[in-house]
Amino acid sequence: MKNILITGGAGFIGSNFVRWMLNKHPEYTIVNFDKLTYAGNLENLTEVERNPRYRFEQGDICDAAKVDSVMKKHSIDTIVHFAAESHVDRSILGAAVFVQTNVLGTQVLLDAAKKYGVQKFLQVSTDEVYGSLGESGKFTEATPLHPNSPYSASKTGADLLALSYEHTFQLPVVITRCSNNYGQYQFPEKLIPLMLINALNDKPLPVYGKGTNVRDWLHVDDHCAALDVVLHRGKVGEVYNVGGNNEWKNIDIVKLLLKIIGKPESLITYVTDRLGHDLRYAIDSTKIQSELGWAPRYTFEAGIRETIEWYLANEQWWKRIISGDYQKYYETQYTQR
Repeated sequence: MKNILITGGAGFIGSNFVRWMLNKHPEYTIVNFDKLTYAGNLENLTEVERNPRYRFEQGDICDAAKVDSVMKKHSIDTIVHFAAESHVDRSILGAAVFVQTNVLGTQVLLDAAKKYGVQKFLQVSTDEVYGSLGESGKFTEATPLHPNSPYSASKTGADLLALSYEHTFQLPVVITRCSNNYGQYQFPEKLIPLMLINALNDKPLPVYGKGTNVRDWLHVDDHCAALDVVLHRGKVGEVYNVGGNNEWKNIDIVKLLLKIIGKPESLITYVTDRLGHDLRYAIDSTKIQSELGWAPRYTFEAGIRETIEWYLANEQWWKRIISGDYQKYYETQYTQR
């Protein structure tokens, strides 16, 4: 393992993982392959863009010729696949791009991985492929797949396709399925940054239904640590669940944010619930903890305060995003090179 292709490396989790790998593994060259859609932001990586072991390639994972060119140019031997359309609400409004990117794009990458004989293909997936839980129980790796949104269905399709390549072609595939991430550089359409930024601007906080949907929250740095260990020690053909053992109702998260920053709960506005909204997710991470020795480091209380402090200290970053100006960064920094 020497030259690692990280797809979607300008997104929230992807950019955190790019930084993680550059910091933890000085022996690797990291190639960030990102289409720079609305959620891809190269400002997430300003601190590493001049690192001699970092490369950026703009491209679409559905573009087989471009993928092939990048694989050859950088002698890629490992792929960590984040690139995906990932917002459930957007998938409800229009599913086609989710199927195109998440399923067909994954197929293009798998074919490239097979052609160039990669040493490991890490498919980064989601707990949403399992569907919804009742008031008790947790998802294990043996839980039947039962996706309930176009987004989660497309990720399920990608997972199964990846596993089929492992079985049929002996491609060294491993899959992780994580719970909800939070932390620095998260795009402001997701729950925690959306509610935090709205509250800071004294705008209404739109909460679906009664806010009783439950999610298991995982700090993005803990997720990066898990991906690192799975990439290096995970068994080919296996699936590893990654969770924070940290369940919160959405409404309780929102109230906690308001309490920490000193804003009134009167900002909360209940809105019509999302179509097909899964009630509860909870991850059983026993397998990765017992077999690979990973465990989450952050408590939620510490992690959420650190996250809030980051957004308060990086106001210009999120202000450029909500104004749309962040998209100019690529044009300024890269088109003249």
